[in-house]
Amino acid sequence: MSTTTSSSSFLNGERAVVLFFIAHILFSLPFSLLLSHGVPLSLLALAASFVEISYDAAASSSSLFRTRRGASSGILLGTVTLPALLLSKLTQLSRGFSLAQVSFQEIHYITLQYWATSATSFVVLVFLSLFLLHRTPLSRKDWGLGFGLCFLFLQASLCFLALASTSSQSGLQLTFKLSWVLGHGLAAVMLIQHFLGTFPSCASIGEALLVTAGIVLYFGDMLLLTVMRLCGLLMSSDLVTAEFETSRSEIGIIIQLVYCSDRDCCLAFCYIQYLSNIFFVYGNGPQIQLLLSQEDTVRFGDQLFSFLSLYWSWLALYHYGCSLCMNFICILFSGMISVLSFVLSDSFKRLSLCIYWVCVICLSVLYVYDISKNSRVERILLRKYYHLLAVLMFVPALILQPEFLDLGFGAALAVFLTLEIIRIWRIWPLGQPIHQFMNAFTDHRDSDFLIVSHFSLLLGCALPIWLSSGYNDRPLTPFAGILSLGIGDTMVIFSFLKYMIFGLHVAVNFGYFVQASLIGHKYGVLRWSKTGKKTIEGTTAGITSVLASCWLLLLLLASSGYIFTQHWFSLLLSVTVSGLLEAYTAQLDNAFIPLFFYSLLCL
Repeated sequence: MSTTTSSSSFLNGERAVVLFFIAHILFSLPFSLLLSHGVPLSLLALAASFVEISYDAAASSSSLFRTRRGASSGILLGTVTLPALLLSKLTQLSRGFSLAQVSFQEIHYITLQYWATSATSFVVLVFLSLFLLHRTPLSRKDWGLGFGLCFLFLQASLCFLALASTSSQSGLQLTFKLSWVLGHGLAAVMLIQHFLGTFPSCASIGEALLVTAGIVLYFGDMLLLTVMRLCGLLMSSDLVTAEFETSRSEIGIIIQLVYCSDRDCCLAFCYIQYLSNIFFVYGNGPQIQLLLSQEDTVRFGDQLFSFLSLYWSWLALYHYGCSLCMNFICILFSGMISVLSFVLSDSFKRLSLCIYWVCVICLSVLYVYDISKNSRVERILLRKYYHLLAVLMFVPALILQPEFLDLGFGAALAVFLTLEIIRIWRIWPLGQPIHQFMNAFTDHRDSDFLIVSHFSLLLGCALPIWLSSGYNDRPLTPFAGILSLGIGDTMVIFSFLKYMIFGLHVAVNFGYFVQASLIGHKYGVLRWSKTGKKTIEGTTAGITSVLASCWLLLLLLASSGYIFTQHWFSLLLSVTVSGLLEAYTAQLDNAFIPLFFYSLLCL
C-alpha cells in the first residue's frame, strides 16, 4: 500500500459500521469505565484498522494466508467483537452493582475476562504486524502499519496500568494476572496458525480470530477454575483472592462435562480409524499388511503415548477441579446422569418440550431435504428455512424453560461437533451419508472440508442466552441471536415454491415466511455497494421485522412481569447498526451479528 492512503479505503462500509459501534459503546460507558477500559478498546480498534488496511493491501498482491475466497480479512471485526461484548456486559453488571444486585467478585471476574480477550487481540495483531513487516518488501512498507504498532503499544501500556491498579495486594498477584492474560494471547497465536493451516480456505483472519479467541477464553476459564480450587486446597497463597472467585451454574458445569465426554469419544474414534489406516491396509483377500517399519512404529508409539499421557493428566486435573466446585454426586459419576436428573426434575414440561423439538426437527429436515433433492429451489431459500426453524424451536423454550434451553443448546452443539468429526474423518458407516446430507445446505462460506453454517447458526442463537444468565436488566438480550438471525433474516410475505415430484409440478405453499435476504435477492434494486450483493430493500425489511418482533416480545414479556428499562431510541439504534453490519460485512454474519446485537442491547 502506498503512503497516500485515501479516506475511502480507510472507511469502507464494514469499517465504518464497526467504528460507529465502538463509538456508541464508549459513549454509553460510565466515566469509571471510560478511562480504564474504554480508551484501551478504542486504541485497539484503531490499531486493528491500520493492520487490516495494510494486510488487505499486501494480500491483494501476494498470498499471505490461505483464507476464504471472496471475503476481506475482517481483522478489525474479529479483533473488537469479544472485547466490546465483555465491556458491554461489564457496563450492564456495573448498573446491577450500584443497585447491590451484583457482587464485587462478578465485576472483577468479567474484568479479567475482558483483559484476557484484549490481550488475545493484542498479541494476534502484533503477530500479524510482524508477519507483514517480514513478508512485505521494504519499498512497500507503509505508515499505516507503523501507526498500528504505536496504538498497540499504547493500548498495552494502559492495560498494564489498569491491571496494576486492581492488584494492590501483592506483586505476585500482578505477575499472575499479566501472565494469565498474555498466556491467552500466546495460545491464540499458536491456535490461529494451526487453524488456518489445518483448514485452508475455510475462514478469514477475522473469523479465525473470533473462533480461536473464544476457544482460548472458554478453556482458559475451565483451567482458571481448576487452578484456583487446587491452590485454595493445597496452599495458602496471595494468588487465591476473592476477585478470582465467581459462581458457576450447575448447567454450565454440566455442559463443560458433556463437551469433555464428547471430546473423549470423538478422540477415541479418530485414533482408532487413524491407527487402522496407518498400520494396516486391506487387500482383495483376507491378508493384512503392516505399513510402517519397526522404527516408525516405535516413534509413532512414543509420540502417541506422550500425547495421551498429557491429555489424560490435564483431563483428570480438570475433572478433579470440577468435583471440588460442586457437591452433587452426579458430576462425580457421569455428565449424562446429571443431564437426565436435570431433565426429570420437571419431567412433564421438559419431556414435552423434547418431544416438540424432535417432531419439529424430523418433519422440517425431511421436508426440506426432500425439496432440495427433487427441485431446483435456490439454496439460499433452503438455508434460510433453518433460521425460521430456530424461531419455532427456541422462542417457546426461552420463554417457558430458559434453563432447560441452556442445556439443550449444549447438547445440540455436542451432537453437531460429533457429526462434523464423523463427516470430516468419514468414519464408517455414517461418514459418507452425513457428508451427502450436509452438502445439500451449504453456501459459499462452507468448504468441502469444513462446514460451519450449522455451527454458526446454533452458536449465534445460544451465546446470547448463555451470556444472559445471572443479572440481566435488559429482557431482550437473551433473544439477540434469535431476533437477529431468525427474524432479521425473515419477514412476513406471501410466497409459493414449486418443485417437481414424480414428473408433476406440485405447488407447495411455503407459508408467509421468506427471509429478508431473499427479498433483497428477488426484489432488491438499490445495492449498498457496487461489488456487494446486499440491497437497501432487504436491509430495511430485516430492520423493520426485528423492530416489530421486539415490540411483540416486549408485550409478551410485560405480561410476565418484566419491565422494559431501555429507551426505544437505543433499541432502534441497536437494530439499525446490526442490520447495517449484515449489509456490509463479508464475514460469517451468523457468528458476528448476534454478538454485535447482544453487545448493543446490554448498554
